[in-house]
Amino acid sequence: MQENIPDRKIRRKVLVVDDELINRRLLGFIVSRDYDVIYAENGVEALKAIKSNLNTLSLVLLDLLMPELDGFELLAIVSRDETMRRIPVIVLTSEKSAEVQALQLGAVDFITKPYDMPEVILARVNRSIELAEDKMLISESERDSLTGLYSRSFFMQYARQYDRYYPEMRMDAVSLNINRFHLINELYGRGYGDKILETIADMIRDFIGDSKGLACRCDADTFYLYVPHREDYDALSDRYSRELSERSGGINIIVRAGVYTDADIHMDIEQRFDRANTASAKMRNSYQTSMSFYDTQTSEKELYNERLIMEMDTALADRHFKVFYQPKYSIQGEKPVLTSAEALIRWIHPEYGIISPGVFIPLFEENGLVQKLDRYVWNETAKQITEWNRKFGKIIPVSVNMSRVDIYAPDLEEELTEILSVNGLESSSLLLEVTESAYTDNSKQIIEKVNSLRELGFKIEMDDFGSGYSSLN
Repeated sequence: MQENIPDRKIRRKVLVVDDELINRRLLGFIVSRDYDVIYAENGVEALKAIKSNLNTLSLVLLDLLMPELDGFELLAIVSRDETMRRIPVIVLTSEKSAEVQALQLGAVDFITKPYDMPEVILARVNRSIELAEDKMLISESERDSLTGLYSRSFFMQYARQYDRYYPEMRMDAVSLNINRFHLINELYGRGYGDKILETIADMIRDFIGDSKGLACRCDADTFYLYVPHREDYDALSDRYSRELSERSGGINIIVRAGVYTDADIHMDIEQRFDRANTASAKMRNSYQTSMSFYDTQTSEKELYNERLIMEMDTALADRHFKVFYQPKYSIQGEKPVLTSAEALIRWIHPEYGIISPGVFIPLFEENGLVQKLDRYVWNETAKQITEWNRKFGKIIPVSVNMSRVDIYAPDLEEELTEILSVNGLESSSLLLEVTESAYTDNSKQIIEKVNSLRELGFKIEMDDFGSGYSSLN
């Protein structure tokens, strides 16, 4: 809790301002039962007291008719100052006509003279302080402290209210995200990263302008915009890239934007931004474009991918995944000689038919499910090698894929050794294919793992040769 939002049990401080000593002391006596009281006999003294007690003062009880600087003038000064106007002011008056003017200048309530009902006075003081502190708490929670944009929770609530009051307005949901922001923090420091975030927030405010749009900082490097429908998002993207490059000293910072245009108002606001996020995620590794729009095709692909992920375990259990073996021949002699084979996995889906590994392998690599699939292939392949040996009296080695996820598994060697042991095979029976591009991720760790597997007798093959040629050094 911040210093200027004290705990409810702490005795708060109230300033009583009145040029008449008797009134000042009488009011102070009533209020001092629950509060610490300080005094001022005119507006000049009151202004000094407010400034010197800015972080501890909870309320001002202000007489309107005073010499030097009257209550109206003091209210006007306080209302123009951002730090002082958070302190609630109750005006003290016997003039009914003055109440309206005082309220227009920022007073929160009024107490009529003479002070003949102490309980009513205390109730008004208590209520005014409580409302002011609640308002401050709401204000603190509605804004992101770094950028000054709305917080995520406040933004979502505000957007729902916006929809309620402007149901006919066509709106767009926009998600902005900085590519590889964690690397920016690591390379240049958190202070530099914060400056980038503040710069983006400033550009968002300029972009929204007077359009009645809303914006928030959703999390570390993600911003949401909810704006009336427009067509100039390409200009937004180009401007962000240009200005960020200028302000960052030439460092290439890419902000990708996912836009769900003309968003369905009957869909929950969270879902609308999920769609904007989906559009943004399509460009996660792209350096050619920084703008993407959500469309029906994106939605269908998203649902299709989600279904494949959900059905993977069932497909493994029901053996819908089939391993095919592509033979490899030596053609050095007069007659080709079978030397080995390569295991190829296909998904025979009961509804979609044959699904290419080019579709489900990248999907499973992204969420780690590829480990289950690889182990299924290893087991099936070992069984097949054993069956060929029983039938033909010959061991035919088979190449199997080993994904990046497999390489990082601490028990990889034990699992492969166990599969071979169960099937009565030697380590030379399984040829382990590692994609060349895997070496560029963490070459030291991968090379250590490869050497460990070689020591166990496994042969390592490089798959997709040429895709990561810079790693050959």
